[in-house]
Amino acid sequence: MTEIVVPAVGESISEVQISQWLKKEGDWVAAGTDLVDLETEKASVQISAPVDGYLKKILKPNDQFASVGEAIAVFEPAPKPESPASATPAPATPAQSGPSTTGGTVGGNETGGHVMPAARRMMEDQNLSPSQVAGTGPGGRVLKEDVARAAANAKPTTVESTAIKPTTPPVTSTPTSTALQQGESHRSEEIKPMSMIRRTIATRLVQAQHNAALLSTFNEIDMQPVMQLRNKYRDAFAEKHGVKLGFMSFFAKAACEALKRYPSVNAEIRGNNIVYRHYYDIGIAIGGGKGLVVPVLRNVERMGFAEIERTIGDYATKAMANKLMPEDLEGGTFTISNGGIYGSLLSTPIVNPPQSGILGLHAIQERPIALNGQVVIRPMMYVALTYDHRIIDGREAVSFLRTIKEVVEDPSRLFLEI
Repeated sequence: MTEIVVPAVGESISEVQISQWLKKEGDWVAAGTDLVDLETEKASVQISAPVDGYLKKILKPNDQFASVGEAIAVFEPAPKPESPASATPAPATPAQSGPSTTGGTVGGNETGGHVMPAARRMMEDQNLSPSQVAGTGPGGRVLKEDVARAAANAKPTTVESTAIKPTTPPVTSTPTSTALQQGESHRSEEIKPMSMIRRTIATRLVQAQHNAALLSTFNEIDMQPVMQLRNKYRDAFAEKHGVKLGFMSFFAKAACEALKRYPSVNAEIRGNNIVYRHYYDIGIAIGGGKGLVVPVLRNVERMGFAEIERTIGDYATKAMANKLMPEDLEGGTFTISNGGIYGSLLSTPIVNPPQSGILGLHAIQERPIALNGQVVIRPMMYVALTYDHRIIDGREAVSFLRTIKEVVEDPSRLFLEI
């Protein structure tokens, strides 16, 4: 017998959370096959089977916490058993298949997509079969929102079936059954441990509020020049580089130019010193499978538009699959957060410590503006800069944001370096 223990996953990480067991007790597993997903305070990591064998016993179930070096399962090395051809089971029909507990594609799911761990647990809690849930995530992935929508559609049937037979007295008089019989709304609570990533997010946000003098300034940007440039070269760009040309690469390059002009926005406080960085590692906030993550683009000043777009796309794919590594999230001198993709019109983002500034992007809306003495309709975006007032003066913050506006409204500045 061999114990599966939590490996060291980072210098400052002493505890992990069991995100999802990918194999069941009694399963035979080939060497190198992932057994379990572990969630750290920074990213997700996987533990693979050391050799061929059986997963004999799971010591730490899903959502439980374990320390580095602690045993979470018992593994028995063994060769793969020979199974006779007659023992091969017939393929299950969608109606016979239940939610998968081994990861991968869920049998009977209409999309054939991967079920995210949180969605799988929610599906089991709601007693939903895979055929009832259609995935809307990237690649047909089933998300929590898909399960919640399917549960809401199925709820009226459940209540109606519970309320029939009014003359039959209930066996037990529980608050839930009474509420359903009287037509009252169902009131329930669910308690789950806070995930490692969510705990880290909460700690860092409170730290930012307590340890920095945060202030926000705003401006608006006419997006028409960038949109026209993007539409003009979109097809040629995609054909040459194999990636779509988005808006984030323009803002990343514009932020890099603004950081060069106002170095205090790219600096941080260490004790009684101010550290000015002469490199530009920009974090891009991405909504992942377990929450908001901020992977970092290294040396943006050396990256081209295609490399920026490709790297952001790779990070987004990893984030949805909870495959980001701790080194993808470490460091960063400045952050860009795009709440506009969710419909946000205006917000005040919170600085990611120990950084001193964060740029918030918002939804593009057509609005009337005054231009050359006339009222015209233009696609406008509000932008916000939240900054640490301890080292960034208001004049620098306003000028920084105005530089972003000038560069995005006249993208040729990026190429002429003016």
